[in-house]
Formats: sequence, C-alpha cells, structure tokens
Amino acid sequence: MKKPILDPTEKKLLESFERGEWKPTRHREAEMAKLQHYARNTLQKNKRINIRLSERDLVGIQTRAVEEGLPYQTLISSVLHKYLRGTLTEKKRA
Repeated sequence: MKKPILDPTEKKLLESFERGEWKPTRHREAEMAKLQHYARNTLQKNKRINIRLSERDLVGIQTRAVEEGLPYQTLISSVLHKYLRGTLTEKKRA
C-alpha cells in the first residue's frame, strides 16, 4: 500500500500524535454526538440560490476548483461558509 501524501498541516498533526501529545477526551460519546450534530448541520444544503457572475470569474472559480479537486459549486459554498465564519484567509499565489 502506498504511503499517503500529507500536506504540511497534516504532517504536523501526525507528528504531534506520534509524540503522544494527544489526550483522549473525558466524555467521548457526548463529544462525538455533539460533533456529528455540528457536521450534519454544516453539511446540510437545503437551499438553492442563483447568482450571476462574469464569465471570467466563473472560469477562474472552475479552474481553482479543478486544482483543489472539488466541484466548483462546492468550492463556492466552502468560500462563502469560511467567509461567514471569519476563517477565510487569502493565500498569496506564486
């Protein structure tokens, strides 16, 4: 089996885990239920919108989505979600 390719964040997490820096949570079942609830609510997509974009912007979004390995509508949804949470950060491109 091939060894998975990890990005820098994943590598740091794995190294931290391997150093034994992670501790189990006390109330594992309750924590899992809470996180599953959050995930269900976050991933639930029950509303549809229509938006008009310039062709140039749409092509740019579609290109970036291909680079990220995502459907372009998922990328748009993710960007909007991150913006609303205040976690959207700009990454300078080379």
